[in-house]
Order: sequence, then C-alpha cells, then structure tokens
Amino acid sequence: MTEAANTSLTRHPAAAFSGGAIIGTLGGLIGLGGAEFRLPILIGFFNFAALEAVILNKATSLVVVATALPFRAGTVPFSAIASNWTIIANLLAGSLFGAWFGAGWATRLRSETLYKVIAIMLVAIAIVLVLAHGSTAGQPLLTGVAQLVAGVITGFIIGIVAALLGVAGGELLIPTLVLLFGADIKLAGSLSLAVSLPTMLVGFTRYSQDQSFSVIGRNKTFMLMMAAGSIAGTFIGGLLLGIVPTAVLLPALAIILLISAVKVWRH
Repeated sequence: MTEAANTSLTRHPAAAFSGGAIIGTLGGLIGLGGAEFRLPILIGFFNFAALEAVILNKATSLVVVATALPFRAGTVPFSAIASNWTIIANLLAGSLFGAWFGAGWATRLRSETLYKVIAIMLVAIAIVLVLAHGSTAGQPLLTGVAQLVAGVITGFIIGIVAALLGVAGGELLIPTLVLLFGADIKLAGSLSLAVSLPTMLVGFTRYSQDQSFSVIGRNKTFMLMMAAGSIAGTFIGGLLLGIVPTAVLLPALAIILLISAVKVWRH
C-alpha cells in the first residue's frame, strides 16, 4: 500500500470520529475539551504537518467549546457568567493579544522548530495538570491593581499557548481563575469557556491569513467527524468522572502528555 493510500485510510471519517471520542473522553474526565491530547494524535497518527495540525486542532476546538458553554448553562447559568464580566475582560485584555501574537509566530517558525515548541508546551501542560488541577476556591491570590496586571500578563501567556497548540486553554485558565481570582471550580469552568471562545477566534482569524489554512477546506469532513467524536467523548468522560480516582487519573494523563511530547519532538 502506498503512503498516500495509507494516509487516506488513516484519515477515514470513522477513524476521525473514534479518535475524537477517545480524546473527548480523556478531556471529559478532567473537565477539559481534550485538545491537548488531540494535537499529538493529529501529528503522530493522522500524519498532519505541525502547522496544519495546530490549525485543525484550533478549528475542532472551536466547535467543541462553542457547544460546551450552552451544555453547562444548567449548572452555571449565563447570568452568573455575566456578573463576572470584569474577570473575563481582565483576562481577555491579555489573551486576545497573546493569541494574535502566538498564531503569527507559529506561521513564521520552521516546521522543525514548531514541533519542538509544541513538545515543550505539552510537557508544561502535563506539569500544570498534576500540580494545579486540584486547586480549590478560596481567597484571591492578589487584589486591586496587582490582580489586574497579573490577569493581563497571565492572559497574554495563555493566549500564546492556546494559539500555538490550537487548544482552548482551559488547562491553564481554570487554575488561574481559581487561584488568582478565587473563583469556584464550577464557575471557573464556564468563565474559562467565555474567555477561550473569543481568544480562539482571534487566533483562528490570524491563521486564516496563512496558506496552511487551506488544510480545513481539504479535510472538512474529517474535522467535523473528529469534532462530533470529541463532543460525544466529552459527554462520556463526564459520566465516568466519579469512577476513575483523581489520584490515578491525573498522573496517568500527564504521562500520556509526556510520551506524546517525546514523539512530537522526534517527529
């Protein structure tokens, strides 16, 4: 079988849906969209080039995040999100610029360099996953002007990471909202989505100016099937949430990210 035929078989819609479902389940177990797991699979299993994988991951993440916010409305009403608009605006003040900068940077990097940057960020997310995911609401870490400045700086960094990996950034936003602003974990999940959506749209708009953006048009069915699988998997992961102990789950997922980072680095 030729390489082109093998790639065509690998990217079959059924494979895309199945891959998305597995990734969504992993993400659902930790309350995220799973994009940090989707990117290594797009590169390592579906054989997309680094920048194309990032753009496809971003597009798929947009679909997943856009559906997640209404799904959470039963638990966290839109009025609760709106009443915390100052927190959202604070983080967006940095994340929107970070997303534009990060996407522009990604389009200028050599493919080999982008693989290495992606690998390093996957390692960083694995560390955050283990150290910060168990954070609980309490007093804000900072207040007043210090909190405002810290929010903008943190938002800028998260925007860069979200653009470079094609992720929603929830793995970084949720700990930030809990620790820096003292938000309840359930509220933090919805506020994270409210910050992620416009941040991702800015990064997506910047990527649309690059020729690699045509990967979406060539793989529209693949992307939609993976998004559908991710949404279904996220729902399944949420149902399984109480079955798998957190003490086992988080280190296991961190190990998956570390292994993925090594494979992406060597790609």
